[in-house]
Amino acid sequence: MKIRIEKAACVGNARCAHVSEALFPLNDDGYIAVDHVDVPEGQEQLAKRGARACPERIIFIEEE
Repeated sequence: MKIRIEKAACVGNARCAHVSEALFPLNDDGYIAVDHVDVPEGQEQLAKRGARACPERIIFIEEE
């Protein structure tokens, strides 16, 4: 599973990072720091919860 993020559209709500800082790291200004993540095995549910937590809906789960 992979996470794809439209990083330029992030407005800094940080709800994803509240679900998992490891999967959704923030930069020093509080915006998402990455545009894709390979989800480690066992963290799929956290990835999905983080995507659902984003009010802008800029986080996409890509099942392999």
